[in-house]
Amino acid sequence: MKITSIGHAGFHIETAAGSILCDPWVNPAYFASWIPFPDNSELDWKALGKCDYLYVSHLHRDHFDEVNLRDNVDKDTTVLLPDYPVPDLKRELERLGFHKFVETTDSVKTTVTGDKGSLDIMIIALRAPADGPIGDSGLIVSDGETVCFNMNDARPVDLDVVDEAFGHVDVHLLQYSGAIWYPMVYDIPRKSKANFAAQKRQRGMDRARSYIDQVGATWVVPSAGPPMFLDEDLYSVNDLGSGIADSDIKAGAIGDLDVAPGTNPVPGDVTSIFPDQMTFLEQMRIHGTDDGVKHRGLMMVSGSAADFTGSTLDGIEHPYPPEEVFGPNKKAYLERMQAKFAPIIAAEKATWAPAEGDKLLPALRDLFEPIMRQSDLICDGIGYPVGLVMTPHSSSKEVTDETEIVVLDFPNRIVREPKEGEGKYRYGFRIATEIVRTVLRDNEPDWVNTIFLSTRFTTWRIGGYNEYLYTFFKCLTDERIAYADGWFAEAHDDDASIRKDGWEIQRRCPHLKADLDKFGVVDGDKLTCNLHGWEWNLPTGRCLTTKGHDLRAEKL
Repeated sequence: MKITSIGHAGFHIETAAGSILCDPWVNPAYFASWIPFPDNSELDWKALGKCDYLYVSHLHRDHFDEVNLRDNVDKDTTVLLPDYPVPDLKRELERLGFHKFVETTDSVKTTVTGDKGSLDIMIIALRAPADGPIGDSGLIVSDGETVCFNMNDARPVDLDVVDEAFGHVDVHLLQYSGAIWYPMVYDIPRKSKANFAAQKRQRGMDRARSYIDQVGATWVVPSAGPPMFLDEDLYSVNDLGSGIADSDIKAGAIGDLDVAPGTNPVPGDVTSIFPDQMTFLEQMRIHGTDDGVKHRGLMMVSGSAADFTGSTLDGIEHPYPPEEVFGPNKKAYLERMQAKFAPIIAAEKATWAPAEGDKLLPALRDLFEPIMRQSDLICDGIGYPVGLVMTPHSSSKEVTDETEIVVLDFPNRIVREPKEGEGKYRYGFRIATEIVRTVLRDNEPDWVNTIFLSTRFTTWRIGGYNEYLYTFFKCLTDERIAYADGWFAEAHDDDASIRKDGWEIQRRCPHLKADLDKFGVVDGDKLTCNLHGWEWNLPTGRCLTTKGHDLRAEKL
């Protein structure tokens, strides 16, 4: 099996029985905020598009690249389709001209047969409202000799099915650097922001290492890492902290980076939550996840190609020495990329809707109120009015004559103007008017995976994270909101219990039903689920991350 990194979460998997193109993202995404790191625009996308199978894990724009899929991928290829309850992914692919689908069943091993032979595959489909834009997935592929688990962004709660269906995994392609806007866009002091960012990035890497332990693959390839933020307004979001000397970075015999043990690639007061591949490989070494014998981390950049026979790495080729884009060389690399992509970003901005126009209140009322009326459980879960502050060309705190403030009054299921003396809302967003006009013009059904992931906004909140609010913003169609409201309303069985560090605790996490025997960490009276970092007070069972989602626990 030959596995070529094509950037970010993208891979081209070649076997004697056919090739699979996975998540081929190349064009800037999320209002031109995200660009693949390292650059993958020089790859031969026409050649990559002549594949036997296409796998798009989910509809995030850094996985579903509409322009690349439309222009470069053969429409007669067979699509390996995840088993999602809402068929938006299939509809989008059909709209682009794809017409051959293998509609898999969640977590069931399937044999696909083409002109070149047969492959065994399984797609683990995650279906909770918090999983991507209503769905996320991972792909396992076996050619009879090598087993590859392309987990990308997925966060499975039950990995026993992989071992039961395929046995030992040889290669694990793993996301380790989550896509989120917290805490970078929040109105909080820089020191607090740096502390929260450090916690967030470490939780993400801890979660990834937990998955490495559970999967137990021989080779781990950190993938779906951070993008490049090249717009001047967003450049500070890049992870530029580095304490690594040139002498500590060298290409190993097989091309993976060998960082001096104990070196911290990202020290100091940084506010980026996006560790890069080098940082995570060092984490693996520090924590023993890479023991250099049974389990090894492998560096791959866009264009790196590795040949595997079972668990044996027969060789790896890089398009350039990987250290050219990491450590002390990273800042210079990003500056070169800024110059390269500046005209592309400018052209993208030119497609946005103009900031000037009629008041936004009527259009926002037409969009949001029908969704509110269909989602009692979600609106009640939000529980308070939310402010939208929209100012042309700016998401700053400055209020001008052109600023329009609209209130999403979830308790009353209406969208309205602010009331006199209403004061600051518990949750609020400042967004440039032209960005709001663009998503309205384009009938965008998901603000989370467009506006919010772009980080082109600022926000504040009083109190904890509100999962219901962000679920609402990603479910702006009748079909999506009906599914999400039903998900929250469904009664889940939490009778099973585990014993952990002196406590008897319900087995399944109240958030997304992760197995707390695997993901739960007890620290005194506090429980943390490492799948998403949610926390509970064990004596009371109260969720410390958001309201609701209480936990059953008893001291032994």
